[in-house]
Amino acid sequence: MKTYLIISEKEWNKSLIERLQDEQTNWLLIDKREDFTFENLKKINPLKVFVPHWSYYIPQEIYSNFECVVFHETDLPFGRGGSPIQNLIERQFVATKVSAIKVTKEIDAGDIYLKKEMSLLGTAEEIFIRINKIVELMIREIVELDLKPYPQEGSPTFFKRRNQSQSDINSLTELDRVFDYIRMLDAEGYPKAFLETDNLRMEFTRASLKADQSIYADVKITLKK
Repeated sequence: MKTYLIISEKEWNKSLIERLQDEQTNWLLIDKREDFTFENLKKINPLKVFVPHWSYYIPQEIYSNFECVVFHETDLPFGRGGSPIQNLIERQFVATKVSAIKVTKEIDAGDIYLKKEMSLLGTAEEIFIRINKIVELMIREIVELDLKPYPQEGSPTFFKRRNQSQSDINSLTELDRVFDYIRMLDAEGYPKAFLETDNLRMEFTRASLKADQSIYADVKITLKK
């Protein structure tokens, strides 16, 4: 029986295992950094390693010995680098492509297996759930059609990984930009859009942009440390 691995620390990717299982293939999940080792992979001996969402570098020893496929939410070679969803929405993109690429030493520079269109509407969590469904389709195509990757074409552009200080919405002057910031950071593990006073910190989620150009949102208020 052929064995494949899914590597992801995100909850929304765990359902992939159940949906991909069948009588001809065995799918396993690794969701902890300490378990994603060359020694473990040698024991499992997967045919391919699929990485929907992983916040850490993949060791060269792994990708040099096992075919590793990552998924990046831009039309590569445009937008290599960190925080692709947030960087795209900040630049007012409303759609993108998910690129399935082979892992190489250079980040997001690997050969491409395939791309699929994707909407950027909704909260970050809704977008990631949407990505999960698209990634499932892409994995099936790669496995069932035994797709071979081809080199990226064109000049690359690069995104920088966003940091927590960039979630501050105090300097924004347009409500649609405020709405975009709140929704693009509204997912597990992401620093929420926030405002601060001298003593308080307010974090915003579940934003809704109304017809009168007002925003309704949930607000978590804490004392500043």
